[in-house]
Amino acid sequence: MSSPSVPSGPSSAGSAGAGGVKAPAGVAGPAGANPYQWRPPQPPPEAAWSKLTRARPAEEPRLRVVAAAAGAGLLSAALYGDGVGVNLLLCALGAATAAALVAMATGRRARPWTLAFAASALALTAVPAVSDGGWETALALIASVAVASLTLHGGRRWAGVLLGTVGLWAHLVPGAAWAVRALRSQHFPARGKVVPVAKAVGLAAVLLILFGSLFAGADSTVADLLESLIPSMDLGDFPVRVVYFVVGTGLALAAAHTAAAPRRWDRLEVPAGRERGRLEWAIPLVAMNLLFGGFVLVQLVVLIGGYGAIMRRTGMTPAEYARQGFWQLLWVAVLTLVVVAFAKFWAPRSNDGDRRLVKIMLGLLCVLTLVVVATALVRMSLYLDAFGLSQQRLAVAAMEIWLGVVFLLVLAGGVLAARSWLPRAVVLSGALALAVFGLIRPDAMVAEQNVARFEQSHTLDIGYLRGLSADAVPALDRLPGDYRTCSLQLIAASLADQQSPWYATSFAESRARQILHDRPVAQDRGAACLRVGYREDPYRYGD
Repeated sequence: MSSPSVPSGPSSAGSAGAGGVKAPAGVAGPAGANPYQWRPPQPPPEAAWSKLTRARPAEEPRLRVVAAAAGAGLLSAALYGDGVGVNLLLCALGAATAAALVAMATGRRARPWTLAFAASALALTAVPAVSDGGWETALALIASVAVASLTLHGGRRWAGVLLGTVGLWAHLVPGAAWAVRALRSQHFPARGKVVPVAKAVGLAAVLLILFGSLFAGADSTVADLLESLIPSMDLGDFPVRVVYFVVGTGLALAAAHTAAAPRRWDRLEVPAGRERGRLEWAIPLVAMNLLFGGFVLVQLVVLIGGYGAIMRRTGMTPAEYARQGFWQLLWVAVLTLVVVAFAKFWAPRSNDGDRRLVKIMLGLLCVLTLVVVATALVRMSLYLDAFGLSQQRLAVAAMEIWLGVVFLLVLAGGVLAARSWLPRAVVLSGALALAVFGLIRPDAMVAEQNVARFEQSHTLDIGYLRGLSADAVPALDRLPGDYRTCSLQLIAASLADQQSPWYATSFAESRARQILHDRPVAQDRGAACLRVGYREDPYRYGD
């Protein structure tokens, strides 16, 4: 008796799949495969922007690259924890060495813009070695990481330049995995080449420790010198040192991985906005130019007639006149940059006449804004003559000057003759401005200007000067008697409380310690401050 036939192909809808597992309803496989066999879900397709900017695969690093990154980590573990000074520059040089080794191995050439960004990043890391100020050091640290990231990525367009400043953080995990894969695959010199070097380094360390201890015991001066040069190690700080090592090594490996495989942010195309008609686009700009022109004309009239006439007519003091308009003029400059960017985005560009109109209208607006910036700086000078210099006033004036530089760059490159250097020039000017601002030591300038005013007019905001950093000590040291004592008491007490090693001490702090050592400040529980008329919180500096 013959067995019943079993239907095959699509008609066997109720049969089990391979291995006897029935496929879920609605799951279909590729053509030619069992349509009822279950398959794991596929990852979502890569985004178009990610596929467009994807970097080439990074070649596995050599041992010297991993060693340079580990050296940066060891420097971080040994030098951090006591403060920030020249140690930041030393660790940055270690990370830069690892990135440079990878860049040379991959054939990347150092172009002028790359060298300029690298130099500005190192200048920013040098700020803590020179200045004792806190907030300018923090700004310099943030800016140095952003500029270093842009140095490694490169970029010409606005998208590439702006995204390049934050691209380094995406390489933290891939950089660590990249180094681990290289070590596992053992793509480094043979054991016979590595072990002798390790033995030589270990023997040198033993000899240095042995003979260094003997010399230190023979001469107290040598002992003090060695104690100040060698980082102090405490077993209680070991977990923190491990964290610093991991962070330092991770950042160095991220920099090296970025140099080996930077994401190509410049490939992102930012389409221009929908072109507007001449009237729709030009009328708002004509109105702005007329308004700005009227303001500039009034300022010229005031300049010719003299500020004294304005003061007599309005009854305002120069300080009131300056304070009345400075902040508004600062916002005018910032918002005008936004207007120029959007106007350029929607500008008519169909023919030469449209493009000529864009250059004329936006160029005139930039020129008039430069006059507004100059007016704001003149008003700030009036305010400083009346009240003296402060950290905030100096920072705002520096920002106003930088905005003027940006308008000059936009006028030269983005409006009159569009060039690819404009985005890089704007970012580089900002980095250099922050570096210069930190290296000139704002607190020192503030103290110097206020002491000079005191020598002329005998007016001094001693309560404000007491809160400055060690940068201000050389200028405040010139004050007479109780004025010097009162203004320096808080700084002297702060420096006495913290004894930082050489690598965590700035030049300003070292100089301040020397001045206060030669001419100590008496901690008299506020008696000197009371004698000069300062009574607010006289015991703030402690006993």
